[in-house]
Amino acid sequence: MRLEFLIIDPQNDFSDVPGAALPVPGASADAERLATLLDRLGGRIGQIHVTLDTHQLLDIAHPLFWQNGEGRQPAPFTPITVADVEKETWRPFDPRFYQRALDYVRALRDGGRYTLTIWPPHCLIGTWGHNVIPAVAGALRRWEEAGFKRVDYVTKGRNLWTEHYSAVRAEVPDPADPATQPDVRLIETLEKADVVALSGQALSHCVANTVRDIADRFSPESIRKLVLIEDTSSPVPGFEDMARQFLEDLRGRGMRTAKAADFLR
Repeated sequence: MRLEFLIIDPQNDFSDVPGAALPVPGASADAERLATLLDRLGGRIGQIHVTLDTHQLLDIAHPLFWQNGEGRQPAPFTPITVADVEKETWRPFDPRFYQRALDYVRALRDGGRYTLTIWPPHCLIGTWGHNVIPAVAGALRRWEEAGFKRVDYVTKGRNLWTEHYSAVRAEVPDPADPATQPDVRLIETLEKADVVALSGQALSHCVANTVRDIADRFSPESIRKLVLIEDTSSPVPGFEDMARQFLEDLRGRGMRTAKAADFLR
């Protein structure tokens, strides 16, 4: 049996410890359970894919990109709608970028994606917040050392102009940037596995979007290969209903769920 893991954004800035930019309650305990599971399965794991949310300070979903008529930046968690941009309640820091920003929020709306939300700057390249949570990082290293293998790290989110919740594609792909297009290599690799264990943060956003995008590109039979390790992933506070809807939808399509202590016993 070919067992692979897809661990989505297991990074310090999503942990619930002091200094985390975007803490997800329960993430540290999730990481401990995941690390224990990785150590238990060890050599039975054929491959581990780890996605890394990867940003810079200037980003369309960070405060620095936007300002109001008084030159003030939006507070974290401010939603920015199409109407907000059309009325210039919020505008890009550079007037030259106005039309592109307007096109972006319209594309989000028309594509049924999330309303643009301004997040605290997080997972910035070169910072502690970008690193993998220590418990998981230790388990990954032990797996590499024991099996003479390499974790497949997949970065996402560097493009200034689009959000990248899903590890498979950006919310609005940028035609000029292949990194925002569907990741065919990752999708095809996962579909060749017999079982794909899913974990990471946050259940309501990056996990949900990644798994939905994978399922949309898998055959119906392949969706049954997906197993979400449910006690190794938690939602962003205030978005619990979105996490529940994701679980309901994907279970209905064939995805399975399991507790870390019970998986493949």
